[in-house]
Amino acid sequence: MWSRRSCFVLPCIEKHVLGGNRMGNCCSCAWSRVHLTPLLVHGHVHECFPNGAPTSACDDMVPRHTGVQPQPTPAPYTILTSTKTLQTGQPITVTITGTNYRGVLLEARSAASTSTNALGSWQLPPPDTKFLQCSGNKEGAITHANTNVKDDTTVFTWLPPNNTTTIYFMATVAQQRTVYWLNIRSGTLIQGSEGIGLATGGNPGMASRGFLLLLAPCMLVSQMLPR
Repeated sequence: MWSRRSCFVLPCIEKHVLGGNRMGNCCSCAWSRVHLTPLLVHGHVHECFPNGAPTSACDDMVPRHTGVQPQPTPAPYTILTSTKTLQTGQPITVTITGTNYRGVLLEARSAASTSTNALGSWQLPPPDTKFLQCSGNKEGAITHANTNVKDDTTVFTWLPPNNTTTIYFMATVAQQRTVYWLNIRSGTLIQGSEGIGLATGGNPGMASRGFLLLLAPCMLVSQMLPR
């Protein structure tokens, strides 16, 4: 579970009651939720999630930032994977490259359906991140554990489930509480078997060497046959 703390934003009260211009936020967080509360005046209570996204964000992957919209511009992030093929029991490393970020929610999803279920299991989270239980899976997603800066040296490891044919990785990334991007998607990974995955996994050199190894015995036999 994630840590949560509530706070009353006194600078907001000062602005409403005293007419001052000071505005502040007693919570510094990447994921937050804001409510109006009738306490003397209409102030704001922030339920802050500096230690990770809430489970309520598992499906839509939207930070609970009331009054804040996702960035309309293309995300300055790319999700890179160590392979494009899925093999049972073979872990895949995932990296979010681009500018530094503080908040993250990362899941694997089926490319064969519109399901929002989080698939597979994430392995030991890298520093400043942690597991988030999604779709009933305690290791179904990864989120930030604090608001420390993360970068492309933060590498995640994911293990595919059995009988999954195609998946992609989806992320929400927050540079700060008011600046975040939704629907950052990796390329599609397809199921591959040993040998087939080697030939179609995007490494032409290995595929060519495999073909030559198969061809060599045939050439040797043909030279030994009488003419």
